[in-house]
Amino acid sequence: MPVPSLQKALFLEAKQGQWVVRSTEVVRPEPGDIVVKVEAAALGGVEWKIQAWGVLVKKYPVTLGLDGAGTVVELGEGVTTFAVGDRVLFQGNWDAATGTGTGTFLQYFTVPAQFVAKIPDNISFEAASTVPLGVGTAAFSIYNQADSAPSARYLAPWLPGGRGKYAGKSAVILGGSTSHGQYALQLVRLSGFSPIITTGSLHNTDLLKSFGATHVLDRKLSDEEIEAQVTQIAGGSVDLVYDAVSVGGTFPLALALTAPGGNMLVVQVAPDKIVEEARKDGKTVHKIHGVFRTPINHEISRTLLAKLPELLESGDIKPNRWEVLPGGLNGIVGGLERMKNDQVSGVKLVVRPQETD
Repeated sequence: MPVPSLQKALFLEAKQGQWVVRSTEVVRPEPGDIVVKVEAAALGGVEWKIQAWGVLVKKYPVTLGLDGAGTVVELGEGVTTFAVGDRVLFQGNWDAATGTGTGTFLQYFTVPAQFVAKIPDNISFEAASTVPLGVGTAAFSIYNQADSAPSARYLAPWLPGGRGKYAGKSAVILGGSTSHGQYALQLVRLSGFSPIITTGSLHNTDLLKSFGATHVLDRKLSDEEIEAQVTQIAGGSVDLVYDAVSVGGTFPLALALTAPGGNMLVVQVAPDKIVEEARKDGKTVHKIHGVFRTPINHEISRTLLAKLPELLESGDIKPNRWEVLPGGLNGIVGGLERMKNDQVSGVKLVVRPQETD
């Protein structure tokens, strides 16, 4: 299928600047790359913060977006693992060290084949686009065995001997309704953890239990109430605490819930005071990083991406619920505004870039 030389993409033009949809070149594939026609791209929790707060990005203009799914339309030299016409999911390219990258908020995305997974027939493009960053963020922080990886270092449930290995160990997911919180629930369920306690809006209780939560606590409860209920359910503090919210108010709670010798996983950098208190009690705080291309994640990315189609097809891993925003790439700005205003709960917002006027 022919690949055009130009495409439409959503750019953030300057630090704390305006979003603009305009034409740009389609990047030609280098050896080992594939070009994907982007059929669906999911909005994450970071894009609105980059625009509003002027953080993370060091070079503008920039195209953001870390989740995508689509159809392979061109193969770079040496690619044998995919064929033109394959349905695939992938992450945007992001280098945190340099503050540069190219995201999925465009119509054609060029990506190394090693960081791509096929989509099974029972999963739509929209559903698949909710998977890459969420599952990577959850999986790498819990299971990455690489030296110096920020991980709890459990054996992954998709590896031999990993399924159900941690029966009897307890886990807490703070913010189970978030995208990666939902994947964390499913992964610890596959690992055998029980009880699995999560916080969230109570109207999402059935959804969270479908992902693996054994107990859902109202996120509006005080820290003292949550700690008391977790202690009662788990019979004490817990082995693994995954803080999918990671704001000033959740760090002390996550630390209090973590057992001595246990692991506390956070999506934002924890204050030095929290890290020091954790160390005194023999607890370890890990800053989560879910990007496939980061070198320390290469080996776990390889094993996860190889098994991901099977996990999705069987239903062992279920995508987030999703809502399509109209207007293609033009619908992203309004969606990000909704996220900024905390008007999205339990769903992932998705656009279809090919529908852009």
